[in-house]
Amino acid sequence: MLARTAFTLVFIALIGCAKPPPTFEDVPPAEDLYAEGQKILAGGTWLWIIPRIKHTDAVEVFQSIIDNYPYSEYAVLAELAIADSYFDEKKYEEALSYYRDFVDLHPQNDKVPYSIYRAALCHSRRVESPNRDQTATRQALDFLDQLLATYPYSDYADKGEELWRELRLQLALQVENIGDFYMDQDEWESAAERFRSLLNEFPGLGLDADALYKLGVCYAEMNRIEEAESIFQAVVQNYQDSDVARDAADQIAKLERDT
Repeated sequence: MLARTAFTLVFIALIGCAKPPPTFEDVPPAEDLYAEGQKILAGGTWLWIIPRIKHTDAVEVFQSIIDNYPYSEYAVLAELAIADSYFDEKKYEEALSYYRDFVDLHPQNDKVPYSIYRAALCHSRRVESPNRDQTATRQALDFLDQLLATYPYSDYADKGEELWRELRLQLALQVENIGDFYMDQDEWESAAERFRSLLNEFPGLGLDADALYKLGVCYAEMNRIEEAESIFQAVVQNYQDSDVARDAADQIAKLERDT
């Protein structure tokens, strides 16, 4: 009986010493939490070499703002800070999810153009070489089209347009590579189709002269002589003093000798 009583007293004492669960009052203000998260991201280096940024800790702090102050202006900023943390950590899928949600949840926020641009960057970081699958390239371009169409005067429009041209060139090079492959296989009609597509869908990216010349070669090989000569003439006239213009002039001379 005495033993049981002593055990009960000890148990009650332990309960009394246990740390109570945190209450809402124990959570720092949203502003302080946001400052703490930013301080973690600012990080620094150890011995001026090794980065000390702890993105996981920063994400936890920002998430606590969202959980405890969901209607605060700092909750909105925290969502974007989490996206940036994941992006800096090269976790592009996670970052993309937050950027996309930010755009959907806060369409009137002045950070929306930034979020769209960063979403495009998330996709562009996963772009393969032109001879590989270009799904990520097209997904990035979808976001850039949205940015340039909806926010043409935003601070990110110029950067977005520059990236848009780079990614469009990526797709154009893939089309050119396929055309070159068909030319190597003497499949002239299939090659010509690719070069026509290149000229129609991707003009002004620096590939026009070569694509036009190769299209002329395909027509010549298919005995479409008049069309081939007309194309070669266009190359000579529009791209004077270039190597491809000289090649086109040689092709014209060859066609004249053969006819």
